[in-house]
Amino acid sequence: MAIFKTRDELITCLGILYDQAKRDPRIAPKIKDSGLVIQFRYDEPEAVATIIASRPPTQEGAYFDVVWDDDPGVKPDIEMSMKADVAHQFWHGKVNLMAALTRRQIIAKGPIPKILKLLPAVTPMYDMYPRVLRELGREDLIIQK
Repeated sequence: MAIFKTRDELITCLGILYDQAKRDPRIAPKIKDSGLVIQFRYDEPEAVATIIASRPPTQEGAYFDVVWDDDPGVKPDIEMSMKADVAHQFWHGKVNLMAALTRRQIIAKGPIPKILKLLPAVTPMYDMYPRVLRELGREDLIIQK
């Protein structure tokens, strides 16, 4: 049974995580400096999030934009496809990216070394995600360490 019951639930949980990350001085500058457009395609439920670091952000205080839309208006440099449950586990720090790519739990198109280079930048999000879930009153979704 899927962790997120609806697309809206997925977008709420991961959307707040990404919104916090795009303003976080430990995370966001490194993503911005990459200049990449990274698209995450989620299944079960379906949703598409695109990180756009290739142009100046549209929101004050943000280092990059995050667009939740099948057509964000830009071509992604990297596309990552996975079940939403895999993303949920990943943001808890429970998924090894290389192993998930090898097992095809995550399917990546584009320059994989560039994604691997950003991995240390997003590590603080592993602590941020359970905090977001707590703030939303979704302790039921938190994976215990």
